[in-house]
Amino acid sequence: MYPYENDSMQPTTLLQTNKEIALHFFQETWEKCNLAAVDRLTSKDFKVSYPVLPAPLDAEGFKAWLTDIHTGFPDLRMIITDTIAEADKVVIAWQAKATQTGELKLINLPPTGRSVSYTGIIIYRIVAGKIVEERGEEDVLGLLKQLGLIP
Repeated sequence: MYPYENDSMQPTTLLQTNKEIALHFFQETWEKCNLAAVDRLTSKDFKVSYPVLPAPLDAEGFKAWLTDIHTGFPDLRMIITDTIAEADKVVIAWQAKATQTGELKLINLPPTGRSVSYTGIIIYRIVAGKIVEERGEEDVLGLLKQLGLIP
């Protein structure tokens, strides 16, 4: 036990459960593009926010974005590099590797055939066993450079 722990801290079992939920959601959505997992594992008021997006997405918008990414990068591989759980949040650091052989509608980009490798972080907020929020940051500048869109 750490010297600063007190009765208000969550038990390890809840942190572990939240971590398992976040990892399962990440794998089902970002790695496999399993859209049914969005309906099954998120709350009714689920929101997704990334700086690259013009506005937060709801579940349907998130499914459309996942579909677009997996269409543009059909061989997408997501590698988890770190996971941290604290209170109602789980942070997953990741690395993506893929080749853009399909169109990316979000940025109106036809297939380039270029391979990319970039990193990011997602913060999930989980309440009562459901994901209510996904906030992410990714190396968009590095991705755009690798796709040849900026020098």
